[in-house]
Amino acid sequence: MGIFSRFQDIVNANITSILDRAEDPKKMIRLMIQEMEDTLVEVRTTSAKIIADKKELQRRVKALEAEAKSWLDKTELAISKGREDLAKGALIEKRRAQEAVDAGNSELSFIDEQINLLSNEIGQLQSKLDSARAKQKELLVREQTGRSRLEVRKRTNRETLNKAFDKFEQYEQRLEEIEAEVESFDMGLGNQTLSDEIADLAINDEIEQELAELKSKIQDK
Repeated sequence: MGIFSRFQDIVNANITSILDRAEDPKKMIRLMIQEMEDTLVEVRTTSAKIIADKKELQRRVKALEAEAKSWLDKTELAISKGREDLAKGALIEKRRAQEAVDAGNSELSFIDEQINLLSNEIGQLQSKLDSARAKQKELLVREQTGRSRLEVRKRTNRETLNKAFDKFEQYEQRLEEIEAEVESFDMGLGNQTLSDEIADLAINDEIEQELAELKSKIQDK
């Protein structure tokens, strides 16, 4: 059994409400659209058959009208020739033909009502189908947007981490350079004069201070 079994089920269906309750909205909207398209084909096929029947009935009614007129002409001819017996017979045939014409016209009125009803149903179905297709596009856009946002977020997080790692590596590299300078400075103390040693005291303090600051920054990360 399809999602919708009758025309009114489709027309009265609340697409948004159905999709909100569905476990797989994409699959559900696809099935709904298929059901609507199949129903629309059936209604249009029925409408086309009724229109064809109407044209055939119109041809029969026209032929019956011509027959009724022919019997009327024959009635008048029989009367003019003084043949009332023939005139009565012709008049009876004319009445039968006219009754068939009246019945045909009544059937044509009923067919017109059915065609108008089907035309209205086709309009409602098409409107519902257009709404479902628009909802399908909306779901597709929402899915694509969600994926794009997720990808951007993932990429942004990776870039942030990479920057943090790069910055940390820069601090470590600078720290190593300072430690190397300190070691190099200590290795040359034996060859320094008293004046040089006194002058380097200030430099050593500055290096020690910068070293402490970098260590503190690394610990805070």
